[in-house]
Amino acid sequence: MDINSDDLNTFVTVIDSGSLSAAAIHLGQTTSGVSRALSRLEEKLQTSLLTRTTRRMELTEEGQLFLDKARRILASIEEVEECIRIRRQQPAGRLCVDAASPFMLHCVVPHVAEFRTMYPEIRLELTSNDRIADLIEHRTDIAIRIGTLNDSTLHARALSSSPLHVLASPDYLARRGSPEVPADLARHDLLGFAQYEQGNLWPLRHTDGDHLPIAPALAASSGETLRQLALAGQGIVCLADFMTHADIAAGTLVPLLAGFNTGFRQQIHAVYYRNTQLAQRIRCFLEFLQRKL
Repeated sequence: MDINSDDLNTFVTVIDSGSLSAAAIHLGQTTSGVSRALSRLEEKLQTSLLTRTTRRMELTEEGQLFLDKARRILASIEEVEECIRIRRQQPAGRLCVDAASPFMLHCVVPHVAEFRTMYPEIRLELTSNDRIADLIEHRTDIAIRIGTLNDSTLHARALSSSPLHVLASPDYLARRGSPEVPADLARHDLLGFAQYEQGNLWPLRHTDGDHLPIAPALAASSGETLRQLALAGQGIVCLADFMTHADIAAGTLVPLLAGFNTGFRQQIHAVYYRNTQLAQRIRCFLEFLQRKL
């Protein structure tokens, strides 16, 4: 039996891509070529790794066991390669960074060109998810998260913090008027988060405390969607400064109730598994991003 890293990479890519055709695109091969490579691997192992039909594929029990081992082997190979590159002082290799869409669009994408110029041998992969249960499963090196962290299995590095603003467009305010005190918000259309209750606690002092719970008239799962709705005059929103400071400067969103704002700041962290050795490419990205923030 002669299994090599190409065999492992093909198998893992098929699983991560979800189909043979998607894996073929990622690997720069034909679908039939990927299928043959997978069949050869199963012949080498003398077992079936995947149950394949015309519509779906599922891992067998042996396939799940092999997948876990393959991921670890590929990670070890990458770590060895990284050690060699470190000796040459040339950060290189794949670096997958995940962040919620607003942070990715407003805080990462604007600086990608500069980072790639500084580190041309690092291959960036950018993904956007609000939450990732398993960074290894998603092949993510760094996840950038906003707010409170609850997962103790992750190592967190503080990058920055961002204040929250209560905002509305001039068009909305011209039609509906400006709230003078937090209680006035009950008479307005409020834009809030779906399935993220913490995002619907606005940092406003009121008679019952320092965080005002709101009931959204219109809810969305993405902060960027809420920003666009606010810009379109659909209501009042509470969003982080990192994604709205340009709107405030341009006058397209107007801060409200500033005298009642508690000054609460959302924490911004980069997280990765505690047992992950901080590779040079990860370290240089974190230091670069922290300078930008």
